[in-house]
Amino acid sequence: MISETAPLASLDQWEDDLLLRYPEPEHKSKEDYRNYDSPERDTVREFYRLNHTYQTYDFVREKEREFLAFNKKELPVWGAMEFLNTLVDDSDPDTDLDQLQHLLQTAEAIRADGHPDWFVLTGFLHDMGKVLCLFGEPQWAVVGDTFPVGCQHSDKIVYPEYFVNNPDSYDERYNTKYGVYEPNCGLRNVHMSWGHDEYLYQIMKDYMPEPALYMMRYHSFYSQHREGAYDHLMDDHDHEMFKWVNKFNPYDLYSKSPKPPVVSELKPYYEALIAKYLPATLKL
Repeated sequence: MISETAPLASLDQWEDDLLLRYPEPEHKSKEDYRNYDSPERDTVREFYRLNHTYQTYDFVREKEREFLAFNKKELPVWGAMEFLNTLVDDSDPDTDLDQLQHLLQTAEAIRADGHPDWFVLTGFLHDMGKVLCLFGEPQWAVVGDTFPVGCQHSDKIVYPEYFVNNPDSYDERYNTKYGVYEPNCGLRNVHMSWGHDEYLYQIMKDYMPEPALYMMRYHSFYSQHREGAYDHLMDDHDHEMFKWVNKFNPYDLYSKSPKPPVVSELKPYYEALIAKYLPATLKL
C-alpha cells in the first residue's frame, strides 16, 4: 500500500506550472496570472517524483479495474461539480475562484468564440474527473501530465529523471520503445497514466462526440501534443483528432480571470446543455 500523501497544496498548481513549462507568446505571461514562491514550485517537483515513481503499468490496470466499475456514487452533473468544489482550499495566492467557476470560465471562453455547443460542454466538463480525489485518491494519481505506461518513458515528459525510481524502467516487458504495444497501434490501444482525463473519458464515452472525447482523454498528454514524443504509437486517426486537443488546451490554460462568472445566471444554459447530451445522473 502506498502511503505517501499528495504534495500539492492546490489542484490548480499543476495547471499553473504548465504556464511555466509551455509558454505561449500570444497569451499573457505567467506573471500576469499567478505567482508562486520557490517552495511551492518545489511541491510541483515533489508531485512529479511521486507520480513518476508510482504510475506503473500494473498500477494503472489496477485503477482501471477499481474505478471503471463506476460503483462509487451516482450524481447529476451539476451535483458532481458541487461535490468537486469541496476540494477548494485557500492556498492559491492570486484567485479565490473555485473549480466550478474555473470550468465556467473555460466554457464561456469557448462559447464566446462561437464553437459548437458540444465543445462548450467539453470545456465545462473537462476537469470533472478530479472527483477522484474525493474517493481517497492522492493527487499524483489524479492530476499531472499524462503519459503512456507499458513502454519506454520519453525524455520529453516533464521531470523525466524521476522515472529512475519507477520499476517499469527496469522491466524488459515495458522499457523498450514499443513495450507491450505495436507500432502505430493507435492510442485507443494504449494505457495512459491514471488520472482525471482517462476517468472522465470513460464516464462520457457513450454520450459525447469523438472530438470532445479526445479533448477529455488527452488534454494532459503534453509530451505528445506539445512535443510529438509518441508519434510511433499514434495512427492517422489520432493525429486528425489531436487537432481538436490542440484547439482546446489554450482555453483551459488561459481563460482564467480573477473576475468570477455569475453562476446563477449561467446555470440554466448549462443545465439545458447537459440535458441535451447527458443522462439525468452519472455513475462515478
